[in-house]
Amino acid sequence: MRNGGGNRSRLLLISLIVTSLFLITLDLRGVQVIDGLRSGTQTAVSPFQSLGAKVFRPVGNFFSDVTRLGRTRGEIEQLKAENEKLRQDLINRKNADAELSELKSVLDLAGTARYKVVSAKVISLGSTSSFTQTISIDAGTDDGVKENMTVITGLGLVGVVKKSYANSALVQLASDSAFRVGTRVAGSQQIGILSGQGTSKGVLQLLDNQTTLKVGDVILARGSQDDRPFVPGVPIGEVTSVDNAAGAVTQTADVKLFVNFSTLSVVAVVVGSPKSDPRDALVPKGPIPIPVPTVTVYATPSGSPKP
Repeated sequence: MRNGGGNRSRLLLISLIVTSLFLITLDLRGVQVIDGLRSGTQTAVSPFQSLGAKVFRPVGNFFSDVTRLGRTRGEIEQLKAENEKLRQDLINRKNADAELSELKSVLDLAGTARYKVVSAKVISLGSTSSFTQTISIDAGTDDGVKENMTVITGLGLVGVVKKSYANSALVQLASDSAFRVGTRVAGSQQIGILSGQGTSKGVLQLLDNQTTLKVGDVILARGSQDDRPFVPGVPIGEVTSVDNAAGAVTQTADVKLFVNFSTLSVVAVVVGSPKSDPRDALVPKGPIPIPVPTVTVYATPSGSPKP
């Protein structure tokens, strides 16, 4: 029995070897038997491959779309960030251009009058217990800014320094209801006193009634002794209406102040007065330009005493 089983195993092995050699020979001679077998196998399997592709294609598309959506969202966020940066750059550029224009204007006015000035940025708007309308600036005693110095812009009088610290100062605005400044009328040289009213207008009271005021007259600072707190010749405003009551000893008038206090960004403190009175040299020529407000939000610098 053992010999019979061994004979069958050897016979089967020999048959497989012969069949393999036969198929190899046919394949080397170019007979398409093997290809046919391959083709037949592929034909049999193709329907299953097609079905599998249809079943799994949506799954593959889903994961592909999820990946693509993630990239798209990332690109959108990047574009938003770039757009915000460009918008902020544009705002900063507009602020810088506006400040440069204001600085040029104030230097032109100071140069004409030969004032020695220190430029400063407005760092806050506010009020104190003593004054209703003030600003804080980023220049102080370290820059030569002292109390009772005149503050100007390219349009004219802003106010006077009331408190000065190392790196900042408090300025009382000409619009403050407690503000007073000695004045003269360009041309006629009539003298008077202008009082702030808490608005963009002041009230002028002339000290004599010999010459009649008229609408359009320009009011200038008369100047103080030793030029403190006011240097001479600074433009203040323009007469808009006159009250010439019969029998009145003095004349009064409403004066539109040249400076727009709500748009202040750059100012200058007069730290050195001219050797001679500029007289009417600073009277505005033509219409008063409207200042362009900036959009910068300023904060009080740390380390400076609060006014």
